[in-house]
Amino acid sequence: MKIHKRIDINPKIMFGKPVIKGTRVTVEQILRKLAAGMTVKEIIKDHPHLEPEDIYASQNFAADYLSEEEIVFSSGNKL
Repeated sequence: MKIHKRIDINPKIMFGKPVIKGTRVTVEQILRKLAAGMTVKEIIKDHPHLEPEDIYASQNFAADYLSEEEIVFSSGNKL
């Protein structure tokens, strides 16, 4: 997997979930807020220690993670 400078994965922080480096804010939290319609400005208002680049890094991390996923259909055929 590609290295993401703003994302940290450490089993001692948030049970190993990917977080914004130096925080306990998970990539999942950021993505859920974006999915709920929050803007980057609104997310930063909730988490003033974050920067817009942290939000974009979360999206980039998720896209890279998903690009490595293998899709398996219930019939056992791989895509």
